[in-house]
Amino acid sequence: MTAQPQPTSSSAPSGSSERRTSVRRVVEARGLGKTFDPDGAGVTALENVDLEVSAGEFVSLIGPSGCGKSTLLRLIGDLTDATTGEVLVNGRPARQARLGREYGMVFQAPVLMDWRTVARNVELPLEVMRFPKAERERRSSRLLRLVELDDFAGKYPWQLSGGMQQRVAIARALAFDPKLLLMDEPFGALDEMTRERMNLELMRIWRETETTILFVTHSIPEAVFLSTRVVVMSPRPGRINRVIDIDLPHPRTFDTREQRRYFELVIEVREALRGIEMAVDADGGRPDERIVAEGLS
Repeated sequence: MTAQPQPTSSSAPSGSSERRTSVRRVVEARGLGKTFDPDGAGVTALENVDLEVSAGEFVSLIGPSGCGKSTLLRLIGDLTDATTGEVLVNGRPARQARLGREYGMVFQAPVLMDWRTVARNVELPLEVMRFPKAERERRSSRLLRLVELDDFAGKYPWQLSGGMQQRVAIARALAFDPKLLLMDEPFGALDEMTRERMNLELMRIWRETETTILFVTHSIPEAVFLSTRVVVMSPRPGRINRVIDIDLPHPRTFDTREQRRYFELVIEVREALRGIEMAVDADGGRPDERIVAEGLS
């Protein structure tokens, strides 16, 4: 099935409904498939995936382990070749988009250079692109303010916490103003409290930069909290099983996770993933949404 663009701006941050309803496609995947070792035993990771992501969206990919979420992200980022189908990024083949630096990527591990300061880690892609020194420093300074690490510009990665290192990685990925940010479980290794804090930071950065984000996660609560849409994938070979619009209002805060609608959406995504019906209590009613959403039922 094709993941259609969100039809309304109900999920948009305040003041940005126009960019949420834009028809411009940042990502277009058509009939996408990936088989590893096709000439040997062959393992099909993805099969017949159609996906569209419009400008300014925050779309999360979620599904069982091994369903091809990260493979799909890597195909869009031209880090591996598709077996079937095609990917367009901003209307250009994925290979051209990569060479044109149309997107940035953040992995689960920050992958920072320990011998470079925080500021110089952020500047690294700009050095590769031969930006003038003054421009590199200007952008690095602006982005470190954005991720609230400007006081740590002269520190080294080993002097920072895991969450702070990941914020440096996000700043580095945004250094050349990409139109698309690909994020592969960037907070998976963090403790729960740090992860929630990073979710809030990412929401703020997304609103301020207006970057389109495609985000891989195993966490249902995280996907619901962050996204404008959640793409639910089937077990291998991965296909898009369902697309769920997330109509939570913006800005999203810690209080968002206490809202009834948040728990309803968590349940909806969980049911789509597990393919099971809600348990019914002895009186024929539904269990408390919060209990079921947190997996305690």
